[in-house]
Amino acid sequence: MLIQELKGIGPKSVKTFEKLNIQTVEDLLVYYPYRYDFIKRSNFDSLKQDDPIIIDGTVENIPSIFRFKKRLDRMVFTINTGSNLLKVFIYNRGFLRSKLTPGTMISVFGKYDLKHHTIIASDLRFGKLPEHTTIESVYHETKGLSSKHINQFVLKAMALPLTLPDYIPSYLVEEKGFMNKRESVEELHFPSTIERLKKAFYRSKYEELFLFMLKIQCLKELNQRKRGVAKKIEEEKANEFIQHLPFSLTPDQKKSIEEIKQDMREEKRMNRLLQGDVGSGKTIVAFISMYFNYLAGYQSALMAPTEILATQHYESLKKLLKGKSVNVGLLTGKLKAKEKKEILKKLEDGTIDMVIGTHALISENVNFKNLGLVITDEQHRFGVNQRKNLKNKGQTPDILYMSATPIPRTYALTIYGDMDVSSIKTMPSGRIPVKTYVKMEEEIPWVLSKMLQELMEHHQIYVIAPLIEESETMSFETVDSLYEKMTKAFGKYFKIGMLHGKMKNEEKEKVMESFQKNEIQILISTTVIEVGVDVKNATMIVIFDSERFGLSSLHQLRGRVGRNSLESTCVYITKQKKERLEVLEKTNDGFVISEEDFRLRGSGELFGYRQSGDMNFKLADIKQDYAILLEAKKDAEQFFKHKKYLEEQNHYFKKILDSSMGLD
Repeated sequence: MLIQELKGIGPKSVKTFEKLNIQTVEDLLVYYPYRYDFIKRSNFDSLKQDDPIIIDGTVENIPSIFRFKKRLDRMVFTINTGSNLLKVFIYNRGFLRSKLTPGTMISVFGKYDLKHHTIIASDLRFGKLPEHTTIESVYHETKGLSSKHINQFVLKAMALPLTLPDYIPSYLVEEKGFMNKRESVEELHFPSTIERLKKAFYRSKYEELFLFMLKIQCLKELNQRKRGVAKKIEEEKANEFIQHLPFSLTPDQKKSIEEIKQDMREEKRMNRLLQGDVGSGKTIVAFISMYFNYLAGYQSALMAPTEILATQHYESLKKLLKGKSVNVGLLTGKLKAKEKKEILKKLEDGTIDMVIGTHALISENVNFKNLGLVITDEQHRFGVNQRKNLKNKGQTPDILYMSATPIPRTYALTIYGDMDVSSIKTMPSGRIPVKTYVKMEEEIPWVLSKMLQELMEHHQIYVIAPLIEESETMSFETVDSLYEKMTKAFGKYFKIGMLHGKMKNEEKEKVMESFQKNEIQILISTTVIEVGVDVKNATMIVIFDSERFGLSSLHQLRGRVGRNSLESTCVYITKQKKERLEVLEKTNDGFVISEEDFRLRGSGELFGYRQSGDMNFKLADIKQDYAILLEAKKDAEQFFKHKKYLEEQNHYFKKILDSSMGLD
């Protein structure tokens, strides 16, 4: 049912709801509050300075209004609570003055100033406070749609005879004593008691996690059902290639390579995640896998998120295969029509054995003769459909996903239950750990001095800002402000460039190319540089307002330097106390850091792959609700094993399962 079918919602409101991604009444019903306010009259005698206060009383006098510039105002009046007379200050509510006549009963919400016996109010409501504690839902708002209005529309929607899809099998609802779906949704929007609200939360989180784990089971069975091609890899040539590499592989790289080789030899289609720390050598493992695939007589495709990274991989792969009769192609959006046509022809007739490219690889006109291996680098940066389109280019090509965001093993085994996981923890020899410092804002002179030292050594520097433009609500450094400051400090002698997400792709590529060629010495950027571009001459990275980032993101950013045998430095600048950031000074181990990040922040930024379309939870959080996840996992496995969903004939269930398994 479309949202405009709800009474009181016209064309203008429809557009406003769309800003919140609400297009149907069902979308509205799962647009849950982000917090709850507990409305209870304050005990006046126990209040301290600046404590929150909720109090009611009658208006004693006609309010006075003081007007400021830009149509701002401050209204002042006195209320009588029955035992106290309190002066109330409230801003930008002058329009209420005519209604606040002496004797009017109102409720005041705000902050108590004990010293002056006044209230700095944030909200006024007409009428007396309820005798008992009430729970009010608070929603994320948008211009033209307040939290109160959203709640009113939800109330209208709940009055409709809608059948809400329930994804928990009835036998589990009964077994676990869950309230029914409609009751839980109603309780989440209009809580009656704290106890029932908690039960509604548990039920709703369980449902989300049960459905997610059920999809994992579907994908697992689908992968097992899809037969791959058992590839014959010439062992002697494979070993000879590894032995003649210009460097030694780490034990973890060797183990991962063996796991991939074994997958390729089996009839079951490979579906493997290769995760490793920044600079751990995942790319060489991918290249060796492509060579194994070549020895078996098949084509390989590696998809990178940017043209610069694709070009970098292309050059590295050609260098590695020098002297071998392997044809490597590069397919990006930059190619001229004639060059692109030639590449497409060679892919189709099998002349090209390996191709590196961007999303251009998934275009409809790209056809392969016998694609046997698909690799996506920094795979969480591609949407689910993009990855699906590439792997569908062949009959049943083996799939290898690469991720530079290490995930704690305990969680990886659950979240990536439909995949095999290879982890690279040991770092290649010769890598010097990046020297890391956490500095307070007042220590910036030391940072500038360190930057000058690096620049005088003809090295390059990244400077990271959390924002592109100034914000009215956040006082963080921006790309523009840092560009001005760095120009003032170093602009006379060194070239400074700027990079951010609002620039066109061609502009970004051009700036990054200039930085790679050392035509730019200091690059001011947002986190868009996080993707693994290799600028070996960059030996320092300075990250402003570090407290705003998660530890895993900060570690990823640190990985932009130290990509050579030169000593490199990372400086995290913070306005706040630095205890949380100290783990980054103590270790360069991304797995240790991700564990700590997971403990502190939850799953938000770790599971990029699962969040790109199939891990979009409304209420559940993998870390905080891990116990519920394990419960849901066990139940989903049991449920799927016995195929009880077919017995239940649950329309919603069957549709979602068929969709996951590619049956619809």
